[in-house]
Amino acid sequence: MEHFSNFGVIFDKRIVMRKTIISLVVLFFAFSVTAQTPVKWYTIEEAFTLTRKQPKKILIDVYTDWCSWCKVMDNKTFSNKVIADYLNSNFYPVKFNAEQKGDIILDGKTYKFVASGQRGYHELAAQLLNGKLGYPSVVFLDEQTRMIQPVQGYIQAREFDEIIRFIGGEHYKSQKWEDFQANYKSPIPAEAQ
Repeated sequence: MEHFSNFGVIFDKRIVMRKTIISLVVLFFAFSVTAQTPVKWYTIEEAFTLTRKQPKKILIDVYTDWCSWCKVMDNKTFSNKVIADYLNSNFYPVKFNAEQKGDIILDGKTYKFVASGQRGYHELAAQLLNGKLGYPSVVFLDEQTRMIQPVQGYIQAREFDEIIRFIGGEHYKSQKWEDFQANYKSPIPAEAQ
């Protein structure tokens, strides 16, 4: 009898293990099926080239590798399906590391990395942020690559939706931000504070 009871324990462990593995696979599949539409990120050079062929505004996410709020914004704001869909349709979204070392050539001008302090910064980041280096920052450029507005700091998905619709829908040209905000109702629920 003891032999059978041990076999039952082994058999039960196999069933539990199999159920656990199946549950994990199903859970993984469920998340991958319902995963947010990812933002299609471009380099800044690609975005400048694309907007000249097919004009769209450019959104530049200026970040650093060490910035924890940049990672939170990636995980909570940019991963939101409403945000990703709108960005992919209405902007050329760019990820730009403000401390990258490589040269960037835009419109015949070369921007370089500047060694300064412990980390340094890229000249293009300084120009995009008007010399006020803070991360995360989002910079909006129009279809002719002219500055619309830099926005610094972490932005929750609902507020970010308002900002990208205000700029993407060209409301900034004819409406005050407060008026737009009072009338626009984001489909994204308010996040718990």
